[in-house]
Amino acid sequence: MGDPLRPLQPGQAAPAFALPSVNLEATVSLADLRGRPFLIGFFRGLHCPFCRRQVTQLAGLQPALRAAGVETLAVINTPMERARLYFRFRPTPVLLLSDPDCGTHRAFGVPRIEFLPDGSSEQPAWPARASMAQFQAARVNPTGELPAPTQPMEANQVLNAKDGFELDDTDRAIFEKHGTQLAGHFLVDAAGLVAWVQIEALDGPNSLCIFPTAAQIIAAASRL
Repeated sequence: MGDPLRPLQPGQAAPAFALPSVNLEATVSLADLRGRPFLIGFFRGLHCPFCRRQVTQLAGLQPALRAAGVETLAVINTPMERARLYFRFRPTPVLLLSDPDCGTHRAFGVPRIEFLPDGSSEQPAWPARASMAQFQAARVNPTGELPAPTQPMEANQVLNAKDGFELDDTDRAIFEKHGTQLAGHFLVDAAGLVAWVQIEALDGPNSLCIFPTAAQIIAAASRL
């Protein structure tokens, strides 16, 4: 299992997993993928508009990755029924997996933000120990869709409204439980070893919601 504060690094073995697919009537496991390189992205649930956009980007990249022999997977922590309803109207060719408890995120060591209690004398050490003031001061506009860099929670609200995406009780429950989960991308080679890693916002809260570009992903795949 990965260290929850240290993502798996190149050369380490990908952990075993088996997750139900949102867009296939199947369970997908590491064993199923053995012998084939794959890119696996770990995201927050559908309540995160930036994560929805990254899944769309991965869909656009899939033909180039497939031509390079690389399978594309995305793991979201939205429960199956809710995820299937969403992707029935917005289908994706990416192999989409559901992990409501973020167990696979943790196995790969994708961090989550842990906030210090109010009044704590402990020094923040992002993202393992963050202060609420640190987070509130963050300003993001990674896709350029906002009129100006905006506090991340406000940015979510603006983009969800733009998309016409309304959170339901399932989304709100997932956000309440896993809203501070960060995202991560791992390229795994045919032997099951991590070849490349990109983790969201390791350098601080102003990098929240910034994911690897298409060029970065294609360059990493080309090195396999």
